[in-house]
Amino acid sequence: MPRSSRPFRLAAAVLVVASWGAMSARADDMPVIKVEMRDGVILPATIEVPANTRFKLEISNTGQSPVEFESTELKREKALAAGSTSAIVFRTLDPGTYQVFDDFHPEAKATLVAK
Repeated sequence: MPRSSRPFRLAAAVLVVASWGAMSARADDMPVIKVEMRDGVILPATIEVPANTRFKLEISNTGQSPVEFESTELKREKALAAGSTSAIVFRTLDPGTYQVFDDFHPEAKATLVAK
């Protein structure tokens, strides 16, 4: 490889590493909204999230049985074993109210409000 092309390759590598750092920083800046599911209960009952903003919904199953966070309106679902935590990343949501429920415990319902 000619010596004259080495600085260009080094500069390209630095740009790639810098862009990875920027992507990581953006993911860390994403709002995280925490939801607890426990044997037929969803807490909070009204989940407030930012509208028109990327965010992460972190769901923890603190109960003794499996749960499934689900919304037919949002076309999202996430099953969790007892004692586990997982997340769903939403690119954006239009302002509005969306119904969510636990598919394994039909009595467990909550409202997700994007504003």
